[in-house]
Amino acid sequence: MAAGFLPVDLAGARVVVTAGAAGLGRTMAGAFLACGARVLVCDVDGAALSDVARAHPGLATATADVADPQAVAALFAAARRELGGLDVLVNNAGIAGPTARVEDVAPAELARTLAVNVEGQFHCARHAVPLLRAAGGGVILNLGSVAGRLGFAMRSPYAASKWAVVGFTRSLAVELGEENIRVNAILPGHVDSERFRRVVATKAQATGQTFDAVRAQFLAPVSLKRNVAAEDVANMALFLASPFGASITGQAVSVCGDVQMMG
Repeated sequence: MAAGFLPVDLAGARVVVTAGAAGLGRTMAGAFLACGARVLVCDVDGAALSDVARAHPGLATATADVADPQAVAALFAAARRELGGLDVLVNNAGIAGPTARVEDVAPAELARTLAVNVEGQFHCARHAVPLLRAAGGGVILNLGSVAGRLGFAMRSPYAASKWAVVGFTRSLAVELGEENIRVNAILPGHVDSERFRRVVATKAQATGQTFDAVRAQFLAPVSLKRNVAAEDVANMALFLASPFGASITGQAVSVCGDVQMMG
């Protein structure tokens, strides 16, 4: 398990973390701050934004739904105003989507999952690239999932969105490489988080099983037989954003304990 944050020097780096007020996004925002970066986080939850701002004095915040192009435009206007530019975009915002057989997924549920998980990353990258170009280069980190390399029964909208993240990442890496903009995807496994517990509880209800039985199913095909710590994912983000990751682009890097199959 992670023992803290990777001690890399990111002093002065200007970082935007989407959905950064809680969960994994909050952990990553804290990691960048601990390494000297200046950080702006956005979220749809105003109360969570107020809480993270109290916890991290100096952190800039903005309310934004990444599925809304106008909200994203306002977010990056705030980044220009608060940070003076951009060096790193962490495209973290995402939702779990429905847990159901494909014939029971409502079109609106599919649309919302793709709007947040895929279109949201596109909207953010679209506004981030001119700022990264102006900085002489930079880094885009797209948060995917181990579900972006495996099949995931009863979670087809989510899995489809995370496979799309990998394709988007690799395409952007080719497109932007000559401008010294590196683009990578991080594919977390079963992060020890409230979201993971909600997913387990939802599947338990949908299948008539107990919470513990479903959690055991999720972790059985994981070589390390445990959840991933949020700090482990944050440390990968720090590494890829730092000079140590200077030659790494176009990659989908799993931080998952070696998941062999999705439960």
